[in-house]
Amino acid sequence: MATSFQGTTTKCNACDKTVYLVDKLTADNRVYHKACFRCHHCKGTLKLANYNSFEGVLYCRPHFDQLFKRTGSLDKSFEGTPKVVKPERNVGNENATKVSSAFAGTREKCFGCTKTVYPIERLL
Repeated sequence: MATSFQGTTTKCNACDKTVYLVDKLTADNRVYHKACFRCHHCKGTLKLANYNSFEGVLYCRPHFDQLFKRTGSLDKSFEGTPKVVKPERNVGNENATKVSSAFAGTREKCFGCTKTVYPIERLL
């Protein structure tokens, strides 16, 4: 008696082995075994509710934040490749001092606790 069940030909994106329906997990239109759905950095098991991915690589939220959000850009410099240093603009120190002094605030200290006293807090 021949069966019509052909099985599955879906392969896991992480290990490239066959994924059966009972162990199938789909994230970002990619198929994984539940056991293969892990953070690339710490190898911790991920859930659909707590993962992030960048260019198809899976990360837990803490490591995604640590690796990609630290600089505010997705420059992929965390893997050991040197980060491209942008040339700094040459701003004259005299001009910078004038501008920064306008935002420096006050140097007055509270007599009781020795913390900085801001103009809004000052008693006349």
